Amino acid sequence: MSSIYVFPGQGAQAIGMGLDLYQNNAEARAVFDEMDTALGEKLSDIIFNGPIETLTLTANVQPAILATSIAMFRAGNYPMPDYVAGHSLGEYTALCVAGALSLADTIKLVRLRGESMQNAVPMGHGAMAVILGLEFDALKSVCEKAEDETGSVCDIANDNCPGQIVISGANNAIERAMELAKEAGARRAMKLALSVPPHSRLMEPVVAVMKKALDEIEIKEPIVPIISNKTCKPMTDINEIKDALLYQITHGVRWRESVLNMVDLGIDDLTEIGPGEALIGMVKRTTDKINAHK
Repeated sequence: MSSIYVFPGQGAQAIGMGLDLYQNNAEARAVFDEMDTALGEKLSDIIFNGPIETLTLTANVQPAILATSIAMFRAGNYPMPDYVAGHSLGEYTALCVAGALSLADTIKLVRLRGESMQNAVPMGHGAMAVILGLEFDALKSVCEKAEDETGSVCDIANDNCPGQIVISGANNAIERAMELAKEAGARRAMKLALSVPPHSRLMEPVVAVMKKALDEIEIKEPIVPIISNKTCKPMTDINEIKDALLYQITHGVRWRESVLNMVDLGIDDLTEIGPGEALIGMVKRTTDKINAHK
C-alpha cells in the first residue's frame, strides 16, 4: 500500500494562516520571504494581517495559499510520499513539492494565473456556485439547460465528491442553473465568494498567457508522480504536465474520480498539507478505503 500528499486550492485561505510557522520556523519563514522577493511586494503582510478583501483577490490568494502550503510542508519535515496531488491551484503546489518546479517559478506562475483569470472576465460577469445533493449527470443536464435558456456559459468546475459539485460560468447562467438544480432535487444551491469563474470556458484567454509562461520556465521530471486533475491518473512526463495545467484552466477538476483512482492505485494513506481540511472531507465522502488526515 502507498501514501499521497494532497494540497488545497482557492477557498482555503484565512487571515493569519502560516503566521505561527513564520515566527517560529526558519524554513517556513524562508518560503514566505522567497514569495515576497519573487513578487516584489510584501504579500506576507496581507496574509498575516489582512484585510480579507485584499487577500481573497484571485491574484493574491493563489500565491498566498501556495506559499502557505509549501511552508507547512517544509516546516513539517515530511518524507517524500509515493504520490502527490492538488485540487486546482493545489496542482502547482504538488508539482513544486515533487521538484518539477522551483518555488520562485511556481509563485510567479500562480500570480500570473490569478491576474490573467481576473482580467479574462469583467468583475461581476462571472460566478460560481456549489450544488449539494445532485449527482454529476443530473447536474450536467441542468447546466446544459441553463446554457440553452440564457445563451451564456455554464460549466461543471469541480466534481468534488458525491453530492457536492461546483459550477462556474456567466452570472446569469449560474443563477438559472441554481434554480433548475433546486427544481431537479438539489438540497442546496449557494453562490461562492469568488471574483472569477475558474474552470469554465470563460477562462479561454488565460490559456495563451499560461502556455507562453510554461514554455519559458524550466520544468523537471517530478520525483514522484502527480495524480492529474485532467486524467485522474499519475503523470511524470513534462509535456503531459504542461498540457494538464493548461487543460484545467477551462475544464473541471475531477477530484471525485481522482480519489477513486487513488484507491485503485493502492493508496491507503492521504495527508492534506496546507490551510484548511476541505480535501479530507471530500475524500471521506468519496471512499472509506483511504485514511485521510492532516
